[in-house]
Amino acid sequence: MAESIEFSVVVPVMNEEGNAANLAREIAAVLDGRSYEMIFVDDASRDGTRAELAALKAELPALRLLGHRSNAGQSRAVRTGVIAARAPVVGTLDGDGQNDPADLPKLLAKLTRPQAPSDLGMVAGNRLKRQDNWSKRTASQIANSIRRAALKDNAIDSGSGVKVFKREAFLRLPYFDHMHRFMAALMLREGYAVEFLEVNHRQRSVGSSKYTNLGRLAANMTDLWGVMWLRSRARLPGGADEL
Repeated sequence: MAESIEFSVVVPVMNEEGNAANLAREIAAVLDGRSYEMIFVDDASRDGTRAELAALKAELPALRLLGHRSNAGQSRAVRTGVIAARAPVVGTLDGDGQNDPADLPKLLAKLTRPQAPSDLGMVAGNRLKRQDNWSKRTASQIANSIRRAALKDNAIDSGSGVKVFKREAFLRLPYFDHMHRFMAALMLREGYAVEFLEVNHRQRSVGSSKYTNLGRLAANMTDLWGVMWLRSRARLPGGADEL
């Protein structure tokens, strides 16, 4: 069974009761007929998220559910899911339902197209019409502009949760908390090419964001210095030959 899976979808969730099951059903509908699995990683939710997803496993055979014993953050949840993934290509979505699963096939097709550059490691979504309030959009625009100028990663929207990438490429990236916001820069650091595609963005129907504007901005600025240091210490060998 593992060898037949071509695409793994990883969804980190924390306190997303009311969103998680609907999102899982959407993913199943979009990917119906494909060889895929979806891995929801519950980051120690305190509500009924885990029970909601567990009850869905009989209905959705492609659904796998992993649960953190302690809360470890979104980046760790994504990494947990990617490590567990059984396909060579992985897609991610935020667990709040604001990312549209219908975008996954488009990103997957762009990554795996026959004429794609051989070093293409990831295709990331760019939310042009964000369904967030003014203050959240403004804080994100400030952080993105500073990050893009410092890292030169061409990522207009580093906070977009919808991405499709090669599993092997992801596992080469250095891990740290919040690293999911710097995926483009980290991919480039490892010698991979990154492309972007416009994606849909939806309003949150249940619950509230786990991040505050000031908290997100402060974390991004702190992490930015770390990523700049990582980039400065990178040396690529240009490939390796077995002798």
